[in-house]
Order: sequence, then C-alpha cells, then structure tokens
Amino acid sequence: MRIKSSLSRRRFLKGLATAAAVRSAGSWFPSHAEMPSPREKLSLFRYSDIKLTGGPLKAQRDRIHAYYLGLDENRLLKGFRQRAGLSAPGEDMGGWYDAGGFCPGHCLGQFVSGLARLAEATGDAATQAKVKRLAEGFAATLGPDDYSYISLKASSDFAAYILDKNMIGLLDAYRFAGVSSAAGTLRRVIRGAVRYLPPQAIEQDHTRKNAPYDESYTLPENFFYAYEVTGASEYRELGKKYLMDQTYFDPLARGINALPGTHAYSHVNALSSAARAYQILGEAKYFQAIQNAWDMLATTQLFASGGWGPNERFVPSNQGKLGDSLTTTHSHFETPCGAYAHMKLARYLLRFTGQARYGDGLERVLYNTVLGAKDPKGDGHFFYYSDYHPFAQKDYHPDKWPCCAGTLPQAVADYVISSYFRSPDGMYVNLFVPSEVRWKVQDTPVKLIQDTRYPESEATQLRLELSAPTEFTLYVRIPGWLKSPAQIAVNGQPDSVPADPGTFAALRRRWQNRDSVEVTLPFTFRTDRIDEQHPHTVALMRGPLLLVALEPSLKLPRGSVASPEGLKPVPYRPQSFELQATLDKVRFVPFYVVQEETYSTYISEA
Repeated sequence: MRIKSSLSRRRFLKGLATAAAVRSAGSWFPSHAEMPSPREKLSLFRYSDIKLTGGPLKAQRDRIHAYYLGLDENRLLKGFRQRAGLSAPGEDMGGWYDAGGFCPGHCLGQFVSGLARLAEATGDAATQAKVKRLAEGFAATLGPDDYSYISLKASSDFAAYILDKNMIGLLDAYRFAGVSSAAGTLRRVIRGAVRYLPPQAIEQDHTRKNAPYDESYTLPENFFYAYEVTGASEYRELGKKYLMDQTYFDPLARGINALPGTHAYSHVNALSSAARAYQILGEAKYFQAIQNAWDMLATTQLFASGGWGPNERFVPSNQGKLGDSLTTTHSHFETPCGAYAHMKLARYLLRFTGQARYGDGLERVLYNTVLGAKDPKGDGHFFYYSDYHPFAQKDYHPDKWPCCAGTLPQAVADYVISSYFRSPDGMYVNLFVPSEVRWKVQDTPVKLIQDTRYPESEATQLRLELSAPTEFTLYVRIPGWLKSPAQIAVNGQPDSVPADPGTFAALRRRWQNRDSVEVTLPFTFRTDRIDEQHPHTVALMRGPLLLVALEPSLKLPRGSVASPEGLKPVPYRPQSFELQATLDKVRFVPFYVVQEETYSTYISEA
C-alpha cells in the first residue's frame, strides 16, 4: 500500500521556506485564539507567533508535516463516503481505520487537527487548503441525521472516543485554518453523536460487551472548547456531564492515588478535561486534582525518560512493578499518545502556576520519548511503544493506523506553543530551541531570536529586536536537573539575577534593540533509579537527556555510569560517551538519536 502525494518533499520544503513571506503579508486565519482565563498566570502564544528555525525539533516536525500533507484524501474519506452512499474512490486505508477495523475512522479528526495547527504554525497555503477539503469532504458525508461514524454500530463502537477526535479536528480547522464552515459542522456532529453517548462518564471496562474501550471521560476538554468557540451553553453542560468526578477527580483532589490499574494514556488525557473545568467552571478541586496527579506520576510512575504506563496501565506504587516491567514487556510507554497528553497537561499547569518544574517535565518527555519516535512508514505503520527492555530495538506497531497515528501530528505541531508563554509583565522562555517569537509590549512590536544547538550544546543566546526601548521581564527556565545555578550574561557581561535550579530567572529592564542574553546550563551526569525495590537498576542521564547503552553488558561496576571520569566523549557525536568499565567499551547515546541499533535503557550496577 502506497501513500499517494500530489506534493513532492522538495516542493513542500520550498513552501516552508516562503512561509515567512506569507506570514508578513498577513494571515488568512481568524483570531480565534484560546481565551486567557483569570485563573492563568501565563497564556499561550498563537502557533503563528512562533517560528522554529532549526534543530532536531524542527527537522522532525517538517518530516511529519510532509508525511501528513501527502496523505491521499480520497482514502481518508472513503469509509465515510461508503457509509453515506456516495462515490468513494481510492484504496482502503486498512488496519484500524476501515469499516471492519478495530476503530473505524478514529483518527481523521486528529489528522485534521494536526494539519490545522501546522498550517498556522508554518503559514503553508497547501496545508490550509488540505484542511478545508478534508473538513468539507467529511461534512458532506453526514446526511440528514448528522451521523458522523464509518461504522453503523456507533452505539457500541467507540462513540465517545471518535466524537472526541472529530470535535478537535473541526475546532482546530475553524480556529487555526480559517475553515468557517467547520463551526456549523461541529454543531451537526455533536447533535448526531450525543444519542450514542452513555449517560455519564464511564470507566473503561473490558468485560462489557458494549464499548469496552470507549473513553467518555476525555470528552469534557473539547466540549468546553466547543462552548468557548460557539458560546452555546449546552456544550458547557455536556462538559460538566462527562467529568469523571466520583471515581477520579474527587479522589485525586483529596490526595488519594487513583492512578494504579487505570489505562495510562486516556487517564492522563482526561486530566486536561479537569484543567479545562478549572478554567471554565472555576472549581478549585479540579486544579488540586491535576496538581496531585502530576506529583503522583512523578513519584510513583515515571521511567527515566519521563514516560509511564507499561502495557498501557499505571502500576501499584511501592511494589517494584516498574522495575519488574523491564523484563516482562516491550511495551513501556505509548509514545506519541502519552507524550501528547503529558505535554498538554504540563502546559496547563505552567499556565496556572508559572512553576518551572512543569516545564522540566515537558522537556524530559519531549526529548526522551516523542522526539525519538521513528518516522511513520508509507504503508501506515507507526512507532507506538518506547521499549525499555534490555537489548531492545525501536519498532512499529503491528497494525496499520493505530491511535498514535492521530496524536503524532498534534504532538509535533505543539512544539512551538510549548516553547514560550506570555505573562502580563513579559514573556517566558520554556524550551531552548532555535526559534523566533513575536509579540507586542503595549504598542511596541518585539521579536526574540533564540540561537542554540541545545541539547547538543549547553548554551543558548536570546537576541531582541525592538523598534523602541521597551521595559518588560524576560523569564528564562532554569532546569531543576542543574547541580548549581545557571550562568547568565546580558550583552556579554555576567548578570547577578538569581538563576537557581527549578526556577524561572527574571530579567527585568528597559530593553534596547539588539540586546542579548546568554544562558549556560552546565550538563552533568546523574543516574535515575527505576524504583526503590530495584536500587541498582539505573538509567544514565545528562542534562535533559536520557542516554541509552548500545549493545551493553547488563552489569557494570557500581557507580561507574555516574562517574564523569570514566565516561569519555565520542568525537563528532554530540552528547555521546564511551565507558571503559569492562573488557569492552560501552557507548551511551541520547535515546532520540537511536534508529536501528540495539540498546538498553537501564543498566544493573553490580
């Protein structure tokens, strides 16, 4: 099966090269940005405000953008057209996607969502046009009853799950790609789907005959967005209806760990519904629930990568189950899906609190999971699980078009809005990535240019372009993994601003055109123990990076992997090191650069 494309990679990259000209000429996109909440200390930039200019994040994003831009639209819409009795040219998609698949048509909305975000982020007209064709082509299949599913058994086949994806696709087509008709299609889709939804949020139950895998508890986030975009109060009420308070948010708010045993990705994704409930409804328990859940993730569930959920389930705490999973499964983290949910939750918590630790968590998952995902294959196979089993290799899911096919374009599109945040008194630098960001301080346009080779390098430079001297605060995240304060210089002169690990350094001044800030974040080695029950099973970390061992010995002398004296840099291989601790050298490299090599994430220290 071959993915057809009417746009060559060369033409695609040429289009990205001209995006700046498109952006400067004025955007076609309406200004339906997410409305800041009075409960937020920080707010999001628009995708179009930030431009990636180089580095591994941009390289991956551009590859993924080209892949999804090349998907054959007839194939994507075929099942919907067949069900509606319309002409349906094109080959079947196969895998999960077709009428006889596991979850028919499940990721069309996410494809539209990811492409819409990429359209605004890059200013690419071909991407915006594709979003419009897909949204309008989908709308044409609804019929008089507004039925939006491929399967004729919507009441038992993922009714809530697919509605959730369709909603975000139409919302993003409207908000980010200027498809005005998508708002009306959204109303029709919701109207046609609510009859198939359960009366309340229902936990996954694989013993049920009807919809054993459905995820109604993730619906509120997008119902609240639908309310915000349309102003229709019934969508706010639907959002409230599907909040899973009794069994999930209420216990979490009280400090009770409700995670173990639940499906990992969908329950982290559901925390974004609690975040939206806090924004829209103002109930403090939802804020407390997501804060507590984040802390429970960090202290009881995390692998060194920042990933979680072996076999897609949260484990009981303090029983050594994470360590046990290293040799009992190869399915340790549902990568594009889990990273998408984790980074989304981190952004909500950053906006509510302004605390750097959430930026640290976002960075950890970004560099050590989704950035290391293998690119999708042309036949519909996708990288799905990060594998932390000894002597592992990166591989693809056996089924075509699994759920991670939908979250991958959304995750990489969101790199830009994870990088910077607005505040009433200035701007926050969260990620260290080659980029540009534009905003206004009162009426003065400001442009910040970030030059860096991070995470290959330990330093970044921030340069300002202003039409007039302007006062504001520039906040820079100082990662919590640092062993000492960061080094900061302004215009080449050391600055005494506090830059302690785990904070945002606040540089307040009247900035001049061409002012620059240099930030150095010294990387050091450290080990991350899998859990208390396996005290000598450790992963090697350096700065934000998880370093995995290539074809290693399973046991090394105790303390050897954390010794800077024993780890020697590999020439011309940034952040790669060799350890002469056994008869053979062991090479450690960042997880995100691994392709076909055999690697081990954790090492046992004898």
